[in-house]
Amino acid sequence: MSTTTIRLPDDLKARIAVAAKHAGTAPHGFILEAIAEKTGQAERRADFDAVAEGRYANIVASGETIPWQEMRDYQEARMAGKATKRPVARKLAR
Repeated sequence: MSTTTIRLPDDLKARIAVAAKHAGTAPHGFILEAIAEKTGQAERRADFDAVAEGRYANIVASGETIPWQEMRDYQEARMAGKATKRPVARKLAR
């Protein structure tokens, strides 16, 4: 484990102390948890963006997609337990 120094404004330090007390933890633990949470959020966002970019690249490369309303109807039918035919991708209208 390494040490990193961060400078906190006095008002934020006081808010952290209060929040940590309410959470039943020390300010140090509260700060570590907050940093870990924010880091995880940023990582999930980066993963989401990468998947979206990959899917968009596939659409551009193939020129095929499924209209949103068709996919939504399909997903809603599946969630309702209904037998339904999977929509077929088709060329984008330009």
